[in-house]
Amino acid sequence: MVKRIIYPPIWLLFGLIAIFTCNEYFPGARFTSLAWQLFGAVLIVVGLGLLVAANGLFARAGTGVIPFRDVTVLVTGGIYRYTRNPMYLGMLAVLLGCALTVGASWALLVPPIFAAVVELRFIRPEEAMLRGLFPQDYPAYCERVRRWL
Repeated sequence: MVKRIIYPPIWLLFGLIAIFTCNEYFPGARFTSLAWQLFGAVLIVVGLGLLVAANGLFARAGTGVIPFRDVTVLVTGGIYRYTRNPMYLGMLAVLLGCALTVGASWALLVPPIFAAVVELRFIRPEEAMLRGLFPQDYPAYCERVRRWL
């Protein structure tokens, strides 16, 4: 298995840095209005809520939250009934909310790049690992619940 040194929260931090760098140095067209800022703020709050809720479910189940480590239980309840990746979805919502809040068009490129990175670097390998750990339960779960939304 490939050793992953840079975990998803660090990718989130890179994304936030990229958004604020775009805002400061490469804004492109601006779309600053109270409506966009409020919508962005709502997305940030929703994203943080997803992160807290998903982390809490992992803690209650007694399974590791760090990708590829200490997986003991397949968590399928709570928010996991609607998305298989609420933590990544929460991070994506935070990034999109920040990009909308700053109002720099080039910053809108960051969230889809983040989504592609986590999909290829974390989600797909995690899915392969979970299929091996839970050969009956995980494929059935994948049939019921979408990867993102």
